[in-house]
Amino acid sequence: MANTQDIRRRIKSIRNTAQITKAMQMVAASKMRKAQQHALAGRPYSQLLNRVLVSLESRTDPLLHPLLQVRPLQKELVLIISTDKGLAGALNTNVMREAGNFAVGQTVFVTTGRKARQFAARTRRELLADFELKDAPTILETKAISKFCVEKFLSGEVDKVTVLYTHFVNTISQRPVVQTLLPISPLAFETAAGNSALNDGRKDPMLEYIFEPSALAVLDFMLPYYLQYQVFQMILDARASEHSARMVAMKNATDNANQFIKDLTLEYNKMRQASITTELLEIATAQMALGG
Repeated sequence: MANTQDIRRRIKSIRNTAQITKAMQMVAASKMRKAQQHALAGRPYSQLLNRVLVSLESRTDPLLHPLLQVRPLQKELVLIISTDKGLAGALNTNVMREAGNFAVGQTVFVTTGRKARQFAARTRRELLADFELKDAPTILETKAISKFCVEKFLSGEVDKVTVLYTHFVNTISQRPVVQTLLPISPLAFETAAGNSALNDGRKDPMLEYIFEPSALAVLDFMLPYYLQYQVFQMILDARASEHSARMVAMKNATDNANQFIKDLTLEYNKMRQASITTELLEIATAQMALGG
């Protein structure tokens, strides 16, 4: 049975841990606010970009563009967007669980984040490339990722490109998403645009606009940029999810540590009071024996 000295030692150790988790919670909260603002700020632009693409797709033959052509699936490229650090709850676990569902023989991987790279090495998956990004990357820094995926698709090395990332819902909720990046589906434009363009009964959401030099030329320019921005937005969502999950995890850890300290303090006081009571009884018994 633990004595009072052991309990004091445990209380001190847990208090030091609580200070660390509290500091990590504050750091994550600071980064979380910026990451959430960046992720949410980009969504209106993404919706407008999709409206333009819906309009371009309705004015051209989408089968003429190589990024829209569907081929028989023989090899699939999966881009995994993960974190560099842990202590983010079940965030990475949920993403890697989805990654484990892909067939080994038909899948090659591209990763960003140390956790995804470790998963590929641990499960002996074929890793084509790994990209290191800063905590708050710009679209120019993420452009290399989308460019690499497009090159592999256009060269015929892979027939499909899928992105696995964590979609930011709110501070409490983040969910893993498996989204097809290539070939680009016209239905994806309409879904991402929220179908708001079709509410008035028109197929073209931007009917009053004229595209120069031609709709096909604009579509040819827009599709690579669309892919770049989609990957960038996914990374922003993943960053917002990471800092939100870490802030919540560290808050729970701090709260549990404080509750543990309260329980140990109560146990310590009980043991100390019992020890004092025992000593008083021994003194009283000794006095009674001497007096008798």
